[in-house]
Amino acid sequence: MRKHKSIYIALLLITFVISQLSGHTVSAETSVTPKNLGSIPLEASVKATVEDINIWSQAGGNILTYTLSYSNAGDSNANLNHYFSRVVTFGGSVIPGNPITADALKNKVVSKQSERVTYYVNVGKINSLKGLKITMFVWDPQSKGYLKHAGTLSLPANYSPTAASAHRQKLSINNIPVGAASESLQIYKYGGKVFAKVGINFSNEGTKVLGDPGYTVYLMSAGGTAFELALNSSQVGYKIQPQEKKTIYYLTEIPPYLKTDKMKVQYVQKDETLKLELPKSSYMLPAAVIPNLNVDKGIMKKIGINGNTIELQLTAASVYSEDNSGIWTFRFRIKNAGKQAVILPNYELSVRSARGATFPINAKDISGASLKPLQEKVVQLTAQVPLEVEQNTLKLQMIEAVQSDSSNEAATAAAAKLSIPIAYFAIPYTLRAETQKGQDYRTTNSYGTFGYSLLSLQRFPWKDEDILIAKLNITNTQSVNLALPEFKGALKVDNDDLTASTELFMDKEISSIAPGKSAEMYMLSKVPYTTDFSKLQVNLYSVVKEEKIPFLSLSTSSVTDAVYKIERGGSYAVVGKGKNATVQENKTTVYEGVNANIVYSELFLNSEEKRQSQMARLQAYYKTSDGQLYEATSSQPDTPATPGRKQLITFWAKLPKSVGASNLTLYLGPGIAGNKLTEAGQESTGFINISALELNTVAMTPVKTLSKVTVYPYTLSILNSDGRNTRGSDTISIAMNYNLLRDSNYEVGAFNHKLVIKMTDPFGQSQEKNLTIGTELTEGYNNTYSVSFSNNMYKKLSGGTYAITLYDEFQGERMELASQAYILTMDRAPTNE
Repeated sequence: MRKHKSIYIALLLITFVISQLSGHTVSAETSVTPKNLGSIPLEASVKATVEDINIWSQAGGNILTYTLSYSNAGDSNANLNHYFSRVVTFGGSVIPGNPITADALKNKVVSKQSERVTYYVNVGKINSLKGLKITMFVWDPQSKGYLKHAGTLSLPANYSPTAASAHRQKLSINNIPVGAASESLQIYKYGGKVFAKVGINFSNEGTKVLGDPGYTVYLMSAGGTAFELALNSSQVGYKIQPQEKKTIYYLTEIPPYLKTDKMKVQYVQKDETLKLELPKSSYMLPAAVIPNLNVDKGIMKKIGINGNTIELQLTAASVYSEDNSGIWTFRFRIKNAGKQAVILPNYELSVRSARGATFPINAKDISGASLKPLQEKVVQLTAQVPLEVEQNTLKLQMIEAVQSDSSNEAATAAAAKLSIPIAYFAIPYTLRAETQKGQDYRTTNSYGTFGYSLLSLQRFPWKDEDILIAKLNITNTQSVNLALPEFKGALKVDNDDLTASTELFMDKEISSIAPGKSAEMYMLSKVPYTTDFSKLQVNLYSVVKEEKIPFLSLSTSSVTDAVYKIERGGSYAVVGKGKNATVQENKTTVYEGVNANIVYSELFLNSEEKRQSQMARLQAYYKTSDGQLYEATSSQPDTPATPGRKQLITFWAKLPKSVGASNLTLYLGPGIAGNKLTEAGQESTGFINISALELNTVAMTPVKTLSKVTVYPYTLSILNSDGRNTRGSDTISIAMNYNLLRDSNYEVGAFNHKLVIKMTDPFGQSQEKNLTIGTELTEGYNNTYSVSFSNNMYKKLSGGTYAITLYDEFQGERMELASQAYILTMDRAPTNE
């Protein structure tokens, strides 16, 4: 036995070359795509069935593979090391078969079971299976050479390992039974190149999930030229569930002159240990077709991704001209009509002219997007096309950029250049209609469907410029919430881009709009006051990773609105989150000056909030009857407004003496900075929601008594005045009793008025003193204020009257409030005794 064992081991290592063979011969079946080429009995209960014979050309010699299925019907295990197979070529050469790396460790067939082993041989320059035979030997110590010839299987003359077109071939992939058949061969021409797209349909007939086995796939021409195929990028890492059918697509570039008839697909498995490519299954392809990729206007295009139907549709397009370019906006709909979630492959979108020129479109929102079953996505796309290109013949082309899954760097680099056209959508040539103020419009973008309207377009002075304000309304017309991004705005007048200076104000910071609800926003920018324009463009967008994502774009040539007018005595409404209030004029008057007049207005602000709240800082301009505008300076309380109480707000401006102060109008609105209403003490960059409040300018008539003098919020009452002069003295001393009351119903800001007291003596000459409320004059009842005036002429006084006149001085100009005359009391000069 020891001797036999040594000989057995030696036989495993010897390469036999046998010129002639005799013994049992089995005829093969003649099926084109055989599952069973025939069986050779090896022992009483063991036989070998020949399957899957393939050949693949390689530089180091062509490799032939064949699979033997060993079945053991006996009661004990069969030793695979006792069985030897040989390939006999047409010329009579005998070449021993060696198991591939994956099957090299298989050494037995379990009782009542079967085992498949794939072998390979290097057949040199032989590239045909014609005349080949498979012969089997069994270890037998009693036979000459220790091997007994078990039988030979001859391949029929018409045998082909390639499955006929559309014929389903049975095979095993990763020990899973699979059916496979060729389905399609499509030829695409794009960018001066020709691409082939191949579809192979697989059916998983096992009980386990079938994944990509990692085979290398080649497209073979009728002449034998091979082109490595790249797996469609959307199917990388594909899975086929048990009993599921799925078509797998591959792509490659082919020469323009290549004939496409009688092409086939060859699957090859790389054996890294052996450094060989082992042929697997192959499939004859149907006749090549060139698909019609043109999609008419409004028509839906259906494509397949991983067995799911994906609907593509260009639903709308509009264009307007700007800077010698046509600015196109497209609405593109994508829907997953399948039953499984899909991830879209990488697409390149562009506008294509009739002459083949292309203009890129950012496809970021489409490429790699994930869609759940029945989910629909609407994407807004934009493109710029020079006006010299004919705009009414354009098409939107959709190109799939294919990436290779191959580990071969050269193959990957080649596959990276593959660009397969998916569709050419005809673009309807429609000039974008101008938006009319006050009209409702409807649109759809990637966020949803909504209505919008341009509520107003206003232009007002601001500092040394003008401020341009567009007010928009967005209404959710869906049955679900409309998600809103973090908006930014851009205005453009004619060809002047104001993006850098455009501010967007949306008082109610919201991230979504409920069904049927609306949101208002303002976009404003500064322009030189001398600027005239005929067209305004409004763009609403968001910024994601430094990229602008459009939300809404409109243009209008509407003239700016007339300012909403509030009649005298009417109220102006301030609307804002936590800042709702009404404002009403208390009084407007004019301080007459020598070189200029000061117009001064007091307004009462009544908070409509239910708790203390910081009110919006109001901005204003005075407009005269002849249309001139003067910026108003304001004074507003810094403290929060209290419900039920009013705040006193003042505005003033200096007007030339030549400007009439009658029929004044106050252009009034809350100030903003960024996306917030400014509060008292904060600097505003603009103002919104502006209305024209007609003012009632009143000339103040001085009263002839000091019993009740009003300087809001104070009321001063002089109860009596005692003026005295000691005979021979140069001084008149006056003591006044007074009440100074502050109206607690009003909250005021800084009190910038001065109270001036003027005393006119019996000689008719006057002297003045400035009074500061809170210092010289204190709040309360029955207070006393004493003041003295000196003049040498007073030494000659013998009696008479003096007059007290009160003035309200503001910004250097004054207004007489009241005056009253009193008897001067003369006291005797003291005598020395």
